[in-house]
Amino acid sequence: MQSNNPFFRRYSPPRRSRNPWRTLAAILGVLALLYLTYHIPFVHNVLAWRLDSLRASIVYFFRPPEEAIFVPAQVSITQPSTALTPQATHTPAGPTPTALATRPPLPLSVSLTGFRYIDQHGGWNLCGPATLAMALTYWDWAGTRNDVEDYVKPGIQDPNLNRVERGRPDKNVMPYELEDFVDTQVAGLQAVIRVGGELDTIKQLLAAGFPVVVEKGYSERDASGRVSWLGHYLFVNGYDEASQEFIVQDVYLRTGDNGTGANLRSSYEELQDQWRAFNYLFLVIYPEAQLDQVIAALGPWADEEWANQRALELAQQESASLSGLQQFFAWFNLGSSHVRLLQYVDAAHAYDYAFQLYAGLTNDDSQRPYRMMWYQTGPYWAYYYSGRHQDVISLANTTLFETIDQPTLEESLYWRGLARLAIGETGNAVADLQEAVRLNKHFWAAIGQLEALGVNP
Repeated sequence: MQSNNPFFRRYSPPRRSRNPWRTLAAILGVLALLYLTYHIPFVHNVLAWRLDSLRASIVYFFRPPEEAIFVPAQVSITQPSTALTPQATHTPAGPTPTALATRPPLPLSVSLTGFRYIDQHGGWNLCGPATLAMALTYWDWAGTRNDVEDYVKPGIQDPNLNRVERGRPDKNVMPYELEDFVDTQVAGLQAVIRVGGELDTIKQLLAAGFPVVVEKGYSERDASGRVSWLGHYLFVNGYDEASQEFIVQDVYLRTGDNGTGANLRSSYEELQDQWRAFNYLFLVIYPEAQLDQVIAALGPWADEEWANQRALELAQQESASLSGLQQFFAWFNLGSSHVRLLQYVDAAHAYDYAFQLYAGLTNDDSQRPYRMMWYQTGPYWAYYYSGRHQDVISLANTTLFETIDQPTLEESLYWRGLARLAIGETGNAVADLQEAVRLNKHFWAAIGQLEALGVNP
């Protein structure tokens, strides 16, 4: 309240008006200080992933990824038919299923040691590099997780990015990228990937002294705070028939020895269910000098075409016997197995029905596995080589703009680029391919396409 005393009015000092420029300068100064503090390596390493997770959570809140549905434009399938589960159009050469009955007897338990446990923490999406690095140490490899990351997750080449951020945009490392690292970057060692594996396949390899890396899915609270389905690599180093469990090393969990994911147990049934999501894919590393031993341990899976056919048979059986989320995985596997056998039209039909099953999934099925196309690209192969280029583009758009917080999946960009090129959108195709290479400078398929077009990657 202002006084009516004239003395007060005469001698009270005038109030200073606020200087807007001084206020703006103060705000800018605080923001600059926060920016500089954030980029101090220690502070940045602690806060960056949390801020990234917060941003992703906000995006997913307003755009729930599990609500994204891809509907193929060219084919509409309302129910399964015999046309969707065709028999193989040829009989592959090599071992036959009868070879399964001639395998040597297994010991009751195996526990391989001599590797160094490595976790994935302290960076982004490092499950693949950490698991592969751990598997390599079993064979006396002296490298680190960073060595694998530098090759398979080179990241966007920005000198302002901190080392730990380099792999952030790359949400996944494909199995072939891990295989390529071993084959080209590690002297004396090779890797082999097969699908259609069985629990006995893993046991035979372990009994012969070869640990196994499997790709699996599981439901977990992710970095954005959502409980949903994710893909994951798992290092398997033993089994116990008495307890019906595998001994595994998980690079993410902290419920094993010394608060890490070391020496955990996974029941045979649990691993079977989680492994199904990736068509029972497994990777084995072996010294070049032990090629004969790994072939013997693989048995009929040494023949890749036989393994692909075996995966098809398993998918056919499970697509008819399972329900809910597991049935979706089985039909997806059916398409993926046809792709591996170069049966693209059959594959496209199987994927069409898989996506219809996907649309029918509810939260009772632990939410739709909206990350599926982050990890597997079989539908792109099937639709592209069936001439269904618009479906390739639509699926890529759904994946890039509705299931992920940022469109940074180089594989989806690559296939959209190929499809755009096929329908005459050369400019858009080049932009997609260049963006794929920007995200991963070692993405040789995209580099090759650009070079064939006479364009600088």
